Amino acid sequence: MFDLLNIITASGGESSLSELANKAELPLPTIHRLLRTLVPLGYVRQLPNRSYALGPGLIRLGYTASLQLGTYAQPVLQQLVQELGESANMAVLDGRMVVYVGQAQSQHSMRMFTEVGRRAPMHNTGVGKAILATLPDQQVVSIVHSMGMTTPTPKSLGTVDDLLADLEKIRERGYAIDDEEQEIGVRCFSMALPNAPTPTAISVSGPTTRVDWDFGDRAVPLLRKAAQELSSQFVPAASNSTTPYAVGSATR
Repeated sequence: MFDLLNIITASGGESSLSELANKAELPLPTIHRLLRTLVPLGYVRQLPNRSYALGPGLIRLGYTASLQLGTYAQPVLQQLVQELGESANMAVLDGRMVVYVGQAQSQHSMRMFTEVGRRAPMHNTGVGKAILATLPDQQVVSIVHSMGMTTPTPKSLGTVDDLLADLEKIRERGYAIDDEEQEIGVRCFSMALPNAPTPTAISVSGPTTRVDWDFGDRAVPLLRKAAQELSSQFVPAASNSTTPYAVGSATR
């Protein structure tokens, strides 16, 4: 049953009956029986062209699983706070936005607080840009054309070309920076998690008075370590894999 869901997912969210039978290597009567179970539950839906697509019932499962992922990552986020003194977050791709699924708060009286469950744009958040950098440019363009590119601060990226150029830098150095793009006076360093079951990123953020470029030089190796620790538990062979892009020092 889960094999069918994985096949539909790998096919871009839609598969014909013959494709399911060929890739699952199961007889058609078995495929029909499994689909008769999945469709009423809302996990699969049949399209007018008779092919099958992922159903809305998976949204609830995915959202709940994402929140559980944040809980699971809490010790790692808390370790980042202890090492760096600033708030740490985890976010996942949610449609065409990011949703924050975990946070460990700084002990400073002036600190960054992001409510778990909050959805945010991708182009002006550290976690959002870290995730976008793992996606093909064509998908990035589709996302921003659909959602638009709000510019809450003078430093926000406002064009697709600027965003694509920034994403190329992120891929080269291995991490994203929200340099006062979402809120003036706030800076964030973020890194995507390789091997995550859904596009995921972690970050540390705080006031620019404390989160400067020297802070970034300390934060990047610790973010890399945290990302690898979390990723190693997603896939058994993750310890032999690499990050989705190169990793460098914290320069702009």
